[in-house]
Amino acid sequence: MGSIAFFGCGNMGAPMARNLLKVGFTVRVFDLNPALTAPLSADGAIVAGSPADAVAGADTVITMLPHDAAVRAVYLAEQGGLVDLLSAGTLAIDCSTVSPECAREVSAAAHGRGIAMIDAPVSGGVAGAAAATLSFLCGGSADDLERARPFLAAMGKNTLHAGSAGAGAVAKICNNMLLAVHMIGTCEALQLGADNGLDPKVLSDILLKSSGRNWSLELYNPWPGVMENSAASRGYTGGFQTDLMNKDLGLAMEAALHSKSATPMGALAKQLYALHATHGHGKLDFSSILTLLQKEN
Repeated sequence: MGSIAFFGCGNMGAPMARNLLKVGFTVRVFDLNPALTAPLSADGAIVAGSPADAVAGADTVITMLPHDAAVRAVYLAEQGGLVDLLSAGTLAIDCSTVSPECAREVSAAAHGRGIAMIDAPVSGGVAGAAAATLSFLCGGSADDLERARPFLAAMGKNTLHAGSAGAGAVAKICNNMLLAVHMIGTCEALQLGADNGLDPKVLSDILLKSSGRNWSLELYNPWPGVMENSAASRGYTGGFQTDLMNKDLGLAMEAALHSKSATPMGALAKQLYALHATHGHGKLDFSSILTLLQKEN
């Protein structure tokens, strides 16, 4: 099987790399924080000391990075950027959530050097990354996507082609804006019920069988203790950070400004998540927005 260079081994990247290892790929991992790559060596990953070391002999590169600046730094740096380090014919898969402009810029630079590339941001969260049930929202050519399918299949269960380069990034920011809106709505409903004497677990069961059913309620319940494996039941740790949701909502608002789209609910969600972050909750899971709605706050 091929050799993969994997960049970005945080809450999402580490389990994705592990799933590649489980199906037999050789994986060389690199992260600016060595503490994130060390545990992967126990799973069979080769820990690289530099980007050049990571891509040595690799025919595929996968990146899972936090924002535009990190993606541009890894791919486009004047010294040591991947577009200069990779050989023509290499496949690059960027799973980061970035602006459509960033995705298109990096893709154009890669293709200009003969490197195949798709933008393939993910949906499914940390639990989906661990269980290899992620959905990949892909932008790029059909040929490049076909080359990427075996790797994406090892990490997820859905590979969806949104269109040309940058289309995956557009789909992802639309998805996360909707996720933010229905998470806030779910929190409001559960808090309203609790304030009026309902058990949040009982109310959740009722809503799941009613027209208010949604992903946040069914798979990521924000009320502590209602769902055993949710971030809410472990102190809102280890999930999708509020800071990252705030960043993604910023990308959505930038895209809306560019296209002159009306996104009043998305704009309000951005304000609420920004406010939540200023209360010191930026590193907590985004479902912790529930605490912003509670009377003691």
